[in-house]
Amino acid sequence: MLRRPRSRSPLVALTAATCRVALGGTAVPAQADEVNQIRNGDFSSGTAPWWGTENIQLNVTDGMLCVDVPGGTVNPWDVIIGQDDIPLIEGESYAFSFTASSTVPVSIRALVQEPVEPWTTQMDERALLGPEAETYEFVFTSNVDWDDAQVAFQIGGSDEPWTFCLDDVALLGRAEPPVYEPDTGPRVRVNQVGYLPHGPKKATVVTDATSALTWELADADGNVVASGQTKPHGADSSSGLNVHTVDFSSYTTKGSDYTLTVDGETSYPFDIDESVYEELRVDALSFYYPQRSGIEILDSIAPGYGRPAGHIGVPPNQGDTDVPCAPGTCDYSLDVSGGWYDAGDHGKYVVNGGISVHQIMSIYERSQLADTAQPDKLADSTLRLPETGNGVPDVLDEARWEMEFLLKMQVPEGEPLAGMAHHKIHDEQWTGLPLLPSADPQPRYLQPPSTAATLNLAATAAQCARVFEPFDEDFAAECLAAAETAWDAAKANPNIYAPAFGEGGGPYNDNNVTDEFYWAAAELFLTTGKEEYRDAVTSSPLHTDDEEVFRDGAFDWGWTAALARLQLATIPNDLADRDRVRQSVVDAADMYLANVETSPWGLAYKPNNGVFVWGSNSAVLNNMVILAVAFDLTGDTKYRDGVLEGMDYIFGRNALNQSYVTGYGDKDSRNQHSRWYAHQLDPRLPNPPKGTLAGGPNSDSTTWDPVAQSKLTGCAPQMCYIDHIESWSTNELTINWNAPLSWIASFIADQDDAGEPGGEEPGPGDDETPPSKPGNLKASDITATSATLTWDASTDNVGVVGYKVSLVRDGDAEEVGTTAQTSYTLTGLSADQEYTVQVVAYDAAGNLSTPATVTFTTEKEDETPTPSASCAVTYQTNDWPGGFTASVTLTNTGSTPWDSWELRFTFPSGQTVSHGWSANWQQSGSDVTATSLPWNGSVPPGGGSVNIGFNGTWGGSNTKPEKFTVNGAVCSIG
Repeated sequence: MLRRPRSRSPLVALTAATCRVALGGTAVPAQADEVNQIRNGDFSSGTAPWWGTENIQLNVTDGMLCVDVPGGTVNPWDVIIGQDDIPLIEGESYAFSFTASSTVPVSIRALVQEPVEPWTTQMDERALLGPEAETYEFVFTSNVDWDDAQVAFQIGGSDEPWTFCLDDVALLGRAEPPVYEPDTGPRVRVNQVGYLPHGPKKATVVTDATSALTWELADADGNVVASGQTKPHGADSSSGLNVHTVDFSSYTTKGSDYTLTVDGETSYPFDIDESVYEELRVDALSFYYPQRSGIEILDSIAPGYGRPAGHIGVPPNQGDTDVPCAPGTCDYSLDVSGGWYDAGDHGKYVVNGGISVHQIMSIYERSQLADTAQPDKLADSTLRLPETGNGVPDVLDEARWEMEFLLKMQVPEGEPLAGMAHHKIHDEQWTGLPLLPSADPQPRYLQPPSTAATLNLAATAAQCARVFEPFDEDFAAECLAAAETAWDAAKANPNIYAPAFGEGGGPYNDNNVTDEFYWAAAELFLTTGKEEYRDAVTSSPLHTDDEEVFRDGAFDWGWTAALARLQLATIPNDLADRDRVRQSVVDAADMYLANVETSPWGLAYKPNNGVFVWGSNSAVLNNMVILAVAFDLTGDTKYRDGVLEGMDYIFGRNALNQSYVTGYGDKDSRNQHSRWYAHQLDPRLPNPPKGTLAGGPNSDSTTWDPVAQSKLTGCAPQMCYIDHIESWSTNELTINWNAPLSWIASFIADQDDAGEPGGEEPGPGDDETPPSKPGNLKASDITATSATLTWDASTDNVGVVGYKVSLVRDGDAEEVGTTAQTSYTLTGLSADQEYTVQVVAYDAAGNLSTPATVTFTTEKEDETPTPSASCAVTYQTNDWPGGFTASVTLTNTGSTPWDSWELRFTFPSGQTVSHGWSANWQQSGSDVTATSLPWNGSVPPGGGSVNIGFNGTWGGSNTKPEKFTVNGAVCSIG
């Protein structure tokens, strides 16, 4: 299933006829010689025949065209300088050059294109300008005969005004045809991240040699520690290269910066260590927080990625809190705020969000069921997100952010198609790059419901009910009700399909939903056990069609039948043919394992037609998920080793010597297609976060973007990739591509040293040494309802993972929370009551220390004023050593509106506010005051709310304030 063409923004927003300021000149005949096709390119004759959009004035200053560019524009094409009637000859190569400068560092877009819709480009390039005039040259080959091409400089999209100067514009024929030669680095291709000491260690060598070559493995000091002979493979069709393979699995010594030398070439460095994937588990899952919509991304949580909340109705956003249906489709609006932005654009799609949130929740489910799982590594306070410390595993906190959005996409009761799910929500038209979510001015619409989206909601909401039940029974019940309603609606409307076209967002069209029915039935059966859903599972034609379920390519958002099989095989149930279901997963794993074993790259992906699809890296990883589940089902290490070897391809053992994960490896993808991770276009913006997967090679040329079309023609499948921000067809980032990366990273991190004997450090399977007892346990800052515990850190032969805090009642210890820190604040205690608390340290193997205990008595009830019925305050913190971020929600629960508001509270433990937002923050001693800003002072009664927050510091503890007032009234605390 192909992803949709995306980001096909209008390259010029207005036609030349409607936006010219200056006209003139005569077109020259088409010719492919060194005569300049640009008229008056040195501006010696004034400004004609150049034109500009109506918001600028063209002027010649000191022999250059200079323009004062207005600030406050959003898209590059909001301000344009251009020239029309440029002749091009098909097959001819041209050199386009110009000299330009800017008063501020800025990225502009230079185009040679069709002058009318669809604005087809022959050249589309970016130039980074600065105060010093520089000359830029780009070479392209025309694939059309045009006598009316348009040259355009798109210079809009800046918040601040600036001045653009242009000179010496030239378009010359008879240029040397451009040849794109990717930088593939050394011919020895390795996993640039590393290998587990007792896992497989293989490499690939690109060479014309036909007989075996000598390989040498060297340590960081250059000492040769192992050697052997390569195994010639010959020609490889997926890469178009002649290759040998290297197997150095027998070398098991832990170390860093090893290199492999073969045929006079030395590889990029790599590590051999059981912990090489631990960081990836956290990074890949923490990718989702800065993808969130509807919330401010805090730099304190995601350093370098802080940005204002997107699509909350703050101008220029029109917001996601009250989104109407697309014109002519329905007559209501919905609050569909929250969720994850699908990719590098601002759209949110239920079918893509469905498989993504499912795989994230499945990471948690595996952590509870698999023999090699380490659930503590996915517990509360293990990821980078705001909800840490709430007693819920962070992986589920992140999943909930998307799940709540999916629930909002359900058609309300009483409306036509009630219970169905809207297919997607996105902008009216495509926006340009770069563009922060908070700066998106486009109207947004709910697109019509579809059966596929509805079944995605049914499946994920049923799974949600299952995994959240231990943590939030009300939310679990809400999910189950939505799931069953969606199932009934889909059965009543089994063939409502999304259209295969659209503007402003991808179509995600899918006219075969038998797989979604199978998956939704499986999840509902696993959660409820009801016969209705059991019958739907067993009666599905896919339930016994293994070849159709596990296709030669891979499962994805458009083919979800494999998800049903994986869930039926791993989640406990009483299905009559469950043994056959489990065997079908193992059989499929054998098919994908054969791909790994026969590929000279360890590649778990081999489509029968040889075509690598859009997002092929996610296909590779989804096949590895099946291998990993087969290992969980059988314990056979060949499947685990297949996963480990399969990751080699992702991290550089491939034709391009490219690590496809940002921040991992010497040559990593870092210019993925994104509107806000757009460092390639604007140096002020970041690259994607560490742990972001690039889509990868795409050899289906019918789906290519202009960058791919201009550089990748004739490429072998593995070579059809370019790390360029405009190559959305090969280099996009998406939530459904990082989901299997997160799943596999967590699986491999659980394996430690691949479970083999002789590792240099004990792993969870053979470590029986418990941590030492936490020392000097004390209770302090005791109030009527809370107390802060502190203790000295425990030690362990491998390492302490965290501490369990329990209340002891009648000799039984009831766990109340876990923490990786050496302090914990107990809340919700009763006044004037004695409590005994124990703290136990634990390691990765689950070994527990001797408990440390302390007994204390809470203070008597403080005779504070009774909270009024006019306000409520929710105060949540995300703590780290010495600092914290506080999120505060003020709710007007009274009957009169607030025109402005003033919040007051007192810090009980000496904390300080260092930086606040969305309010005027002041602190005097321990007393803190926050007052409204002009844009958020108005809060309606009956539940209207406003969110504010701050970063702060703390010393011995971070006890929460016990009383809040708004406009003098004491508020209830949520």
